[in-house]
This record gives sequence, C-alpha cells and structure tokens, in this order.
Amino acid sequence: MYECGHLKKGLKIQIDNEPYVIQQFDFVKPGKGQALYKCKLKNMITGSQFDRTFRSGDKFEEADLEEHEMEYLYYDADSYCFMHTSTYEQVFLSKDQVEEVIDLLKENTICNLLLFDGKPIGVTLPNFMELKVIKSDPWVKGDTASGSTKPATLETGYILQVPPFVQEGEILKIDTRSGEYVERVKK
Repeated sequence: MYECGHLKKGLKIQIDNEPYVIQQFDFVKPGKGQALYKCKLKNMITGSQFDRTFRSGDKFEEADLEEHEMEYLYYDADSYCFMHTSTYEQVFLSKDQVEEVIDLLKENTICNLLLFDGKPIGVTLPNFMELKVIKSDPWVKGDTASGSTKPATLETGYILQVPPFVQEGEILKIDTRSGEYVERVKK
C-alpha cells in the first residue's frame, strides 16, 4: 500500500481495479487544513487522463503489473502476435494496444510486454532499433547547409527526418523514445 507521501511522477497505482500512472504531481500546503496532493493520472488501459486531488492520509494499492520479455513475430489481419521467449507461449494484441510503438515495430524484435492481472496492456521497445531506409531522395552535391534534413521512409513505413547524406539501403539507428535518427550503422 502506498500513502500520499509516496506519490511521485511515474508511480503506478491502482484505483477502482484499474492501473494508473502519475503524469504530473504537485504538493500544496495551504495555510489551514490538510496538505493536498494534486496529480494528473493516466489510465494505462484506456489512455484517458484526468486530474485528481488527494488529501494526506489517503492510501493506494500498488498496481499489479508484470513485464515479460517477448518477441514480436507477425501481424495477422487484426492482431499482433508476440511470443514469450522462455515458455514459447503466444499472446495476441490489438492494434490499439500497440499503437504507440507500431511505427518502429519490426518482426523478430525482442520487446517488453506489460501485463495487468495477466492481461497485456502495452509494449515497450528497446531504446534503439536498427532499421533499413527503403526510400530517400538523393543528396544534391553542394547541399551542405547546416541543420538541413530530408524525409526518409524506413522498412516499417515510418517516415522521419535524416541528414542529407543518408541514402536508400543504409541501416539507421533510431531512438524509439523520441522516434529520431541517431546515426548510420556500419555493417
């Protein structure tokens, strides 16, 4: 059990049998009365957000969350198949459940699947992915303006801004947290 003094940004708590993560947190101590804890909460299943104020002395249950390492196998007509790396059990997720990572999700990628009460609710990719460029405009010789970028399409269909020297067929290292180009990968 958590008390109000334990609240902080990123803490995962359970309210009304649903998991929530604290997005923002403010502590307010008025001149009179109890201290107040103002939180912005996000439902980890539905994604809905709302503000809520708690008083000192309120208690919260810890969210029953588990993370399992799983490998993304394939996309079916309406679901994404993941396989547990040690038990080989397969789990199917809907498009809504993988929506946040779908742009960078590549077959045979090892991911972390977040489970609440044994049911999958989200996917976390590794911090960096190596993806191949399948479409990119050619570099115009002499185009050396600092900070210039051009769009490139990756093998997953994701389009991002890259430096002008990046060419089709090259493999890029992408930061999955921001979705930005990091560097070219030499192979």
